[in-house]
Amino acid sequence: MDGALQITFDGLGWSFDLPDPPALGVLLHGKPAAQAAELLPRLFNLCSAAQGMAARLSLGLPTAPDAQESLAREVLRDHLLALFITLPRAAGLPALPLPQGWQKSPDIASALWGGARPVLLAQWLASTQGLAPLVARISARFGQQAQVDPLPFVTAENADSMAPLENSPAARHAGNALLRQAETLAGRGPLWRLLGRILDAEAAACSALPPPAMRADGMALVPAARGVYALRLDMDQGRITRICRITPTDHMLAPGGSLRRTLSALDQPALAPLLVALHDPCLPVKLPEVGHA
Repeated sequence: MDGALQITFDGLGWSFDLPDPPALGVLLHGKPAAQAAELLPRLFNLCSAAQGMAARLSLGLPTAPDAQESLAREVLRDHLLALFITLPRAAGLPALPLPQGWQKSPDIASALWGGARPVLLAQWLASTQGLAPLVARISARFGQQAQVDPLPFVTAENADSMAPLENSPAARHAGNALLRQAETLAGRGPLWRLLGRILDAEAAACSALPPPAMRADGMALVPAARGVYALRLDMDQGRITRICRITPTDHMLAPGGSLRRTLSALDQPALAPLLVALHDPCLPVKLPEVGHA
């Protein structure tokens, strides 16, 4: 998507004015496969490594030897910018310095957790270790707000569906013990979503993201900073004829999607900017202030 997403609150509920999707079919139609694979990631500011890998996989083109590493670093970069800069500011805290040497070192556990990954969530939240103050503050701001019935997780089979799905970093780590504790404590709400991003940052730093996958119909599924990115490029005689592209933002903004549902479950509309930052849609958002949190 390009343009901006306009979210408004009228005192009774939320409305969403989505920008027109990019005319990728027009831009790519008739392009040779190699040219399309080079062009697609250049059309978007975010997740270019994920989109480039998905394009090459879908078209049956070889990927660069360091493509997997580049993808992991892209995911890690986006997570760290959110966790150390964007989310602290959205929560009323000062931004934090990025972990030293994060571009090269897989050991960022001390920056994230203050040491090894904790076992007991409640104990860690009460500490001052790593990102615990940020997570505790956000958890306290929301309390039991923004809890909704769980959505189905994104899978290889449904990733190209426009149905509302839980397509997020937290979905990749839903079986983790910390996320299970968060879900028991406050459902699949802001705490669950934020911890999922921290766990995914740790996985990206250690090159432990799920590997890209290919479906029999040519749909490529690639892990990205916001979830799973799905792309299929159809060809005839080596030239693009059709494109199917579904992003995590498409799923969160679908009718009944996670962002729409959690906003509707807010008791304090002034917390909407923080909730939007936790979901992190991959397009600019215009959200008028609706009071004080």
